[in-house]
Amino acid sequence: MLEYREMIDTDLDIVTEAEGRSHAFPWTRGNLADSLAAGHGAWLATEDGKMIGYAILMLAVDEAHLLNITVLPEFQRRGRGSLLLNFLFDQARLKACTRILLEVRPGNVSGLGLYRRNGFAEIGRRRDYYRAQNGREDAIVMARDL
Repeated sequence: MLEYREMIDTDLDIVTEAEGRSHAFPWTRGNLADSLAAGHGAWLATEDGKMIGYAILMLAVDEAHLLNITVLPEFQRRGRGSLLLNFLFDQARLKACTRILLEVRPGNVSGLGLYRRNGFAEIGRRRDYYRAQNGREDAIVMARDL
């Protein structure tokens, strides 16, 4: 069973290390620290006391924007991403949000599958949004009503 707790400054080193293992273009420690300082919702997901993932959610008046969701590679493909998303849906609803948005790389096949299985639909594209090996890459913008 997953448990969740708020991310705090002392978690930044372990989350930064996990970002580096999980993504080709990881968030930096500074990016993570900036999100905490800005007051974004940030949580660690743990299982048996061990961090298996984390997420950062920017909450607005009636909308939430999923900035980062990561399940560590050794824990993927076991339903934990869906559990973490459902936790985030609940957090957004607690803040009276009616919709959640995110961006995802077109090449992130597993991420796209996770989001589609959990009710997200493509609503647009952001051109040259992500850094890529050969310049820039578009982002697929997805949304889900809560």
